[in-house]
Amino acid sequence: MNQSINIFVLNWNGMGVLNECLSSLNKISYQNSKIIVIDNGSKDDSVNFISKTFPKVKILELNQNYGFAEGNNIGFNSIDKAEYSIFINNDTIVDPGFVEPLINSLEADKKIMQVSPKIFYNHHKDTIWYAGGKVNLSFGYIKHKGIRKKDSQIFSIQSKTDYATGCCICMRSNDFDEIGGFDNSFPMYCEDVDLSLRFQEMGGEVYYVPDSKIWHKVSFSVGGEFSIKKSRFSGKKRGKRVRLTRSSSTSACAKSVLTVTSRFIPAVTPYFTSRPMSR
Repeated sequence: MNQSINIFVLNWNGMGVLNECLSSLNKISYQNSKIIVIDNGSKDDSVNFISKTFPKVKILELNQNYGFAEGNNIGFNSIDKAEYSIFINNDTIVDPGFVEPLINSLEADKKIMQVSPKIFYNHHKDTIWYAGGKVNLSFGYIKHKGIRKKDSQIFSIQSKTDYATGCCICMRSNDFDEIGGFDNSFPMYCEDVDLSLRFQEMGGEVYYVPDSKIWHKVSFSVGGEFSIKKSRFSGKKRGKRVRLTRSSSTSACAKSVLTVTSRFIPAVTPYFTSRPMSR
């Protein structure tokens, strides 16, 4: 296996987590890979720290915080494309062999267009944060499978899933490019679900790959351990439930529900976290 891979790490004022993240990525067993930090206009010493501590890591300095979707899109389009691309949060720690199972799954079946690993809480090493995802657009319902449950055999079966979490997604670079990347119109959250739904709408499949493992310092970028997105939410806003009509197109329906939800989550997150919001 010698396919080239770009590993994109989006960063915004991530001094508190970058060292562990990049240290773990530097120890991966996959050889033909390049680590790229996309810095979203950080005001801390992130860029200087990376350049001094991890001289082999490529840094793309953006002039402001473009958010998750646009920041990753800019980074992806700013360098030579590898055969595969991984987008991963800066608040993660990876298993040294996390890359190979993801690439093997994509190589085995061309219909598979996205894969995500098994993701654990970093502060509870054997507790699941993501073991696949479930989407019900009729009720605006999106949740992670297995969340807050102890790891067990039922979470060790590779399976088709409704969405790949933006915490860590692997794709063929050409597929990501041809679909137009993440939708920049999402202000925060749900851009990952939207991307998976668009891939499926064009006939692609999304898979959960449990042989690939990472650990997540949940919601560092938005200020704490709680996030509605990671547990469950509906397309509710101020007591109103979003319901789709049968006459609407799939993509239009999905965009409607996800846009409402993506605007709802940042509005309520500060009530459940101790730090100010950011991404």
